[in-house]
Amino acid sequence: MALFGGIEAGGTKFVCAVGTGPHDLRNRVEFPTTSPVETIGRVLQFFSTSTERETLDAIGIASFGPIDVNRSSPQYGHITSTPKLAWQNVDLVGPVRRAFDIPVGFDTDVNGAALGERLWGAAQGLDTFVYITVGTGIGGGGLVEGHLMHGALHPEMGHMRLPHDLEADPFSGSCPFHGDCLEGLASGPAIEARWGGKGQDLPPEHKAWKLEANYLALGVANLVCTLSPQRIILGGGVMHQPGLLPAIRRRVLELLNGYIRVDKITQQIDEYIVPAQLGDNAGTLGGIALAVQAVAR
Repeated sequence: MALFGGIEAGGTKFVCAVGTGPHDLRNRVEFPTTSPVETIGRVLQFFSTSTERETLDAIGIASFGPIDVNRSSPQYGHITSTPKLAWQNVDLVGPVRRAFDIPVGFDTDVNGAALGERLWGAAQGLDTFVYITVGTGIGGGGLVEGHLMHGALHPEMGHMRLPHDLEADPFSGSCPFHGDCLEGLASGPAIEARWGGKGQDLPPEHKAWKLEANYLALGVANLVCTLSPQRIILGGGVMHQPGLLPAIRRRVLELLNGYIRVDKITQQIDEYIVPAQLGDNAGTLGGIALAVQAVAR
């Protein structure tokens, strides 16, 4: 059986594992994201000392971004304009490929998670869908006709601009680039900055959640209208809040206002906007999924 390495390259932590899917993750380790030299060194050390090193068929890297995913670009495999200044223009793929001489899959963490959801989770059997994660940031990815979404770059759905009623919500937003984009208004840090406490500590009846549901529903409604996905999958830590997902579904239907007349949306919204299934291992399994894809390419 083919065996794969997965790397979840996050802005806060890296996670490495070996396995074949959700029910077979071996030797999982995580460590903080420090300097590029130190962090990439720990990645190489993990796979160099893994007992399965000799049988790995590929390694996949699901990375924070922005990143260069254009395989014909001289900067392919690099992190590019990230706010983490020390990581700007850092090559992730090159050191891994040189060290192990096996195929290396590379994409955003959200595209990786989307691919994982298609292989093992909430998008099985679908070829056009969107995956959104709502946590420390907001990111989106997905597949169109079976292919991961790429164009001039990769999707940056978390930075779409939304209507912002400053009288109802005077918070200016937390995004260092755009202020009140979707991420700047609805990410975990935005909730904390606006209300003075972490979302997990706010009670279900707090007015924060109606506002949060509205912003996320605006983003989802935009994606329904622009991409017409077969399903939208919502993951990330903020989505653990009880009642948030049903509130988003209700608000999406209000925003669409009967314009999109598709039964799976109007009559089966609970099956159209769904929770992610891969849980806390979404990023790591995204790396495994990208490794699987790298072998199949």
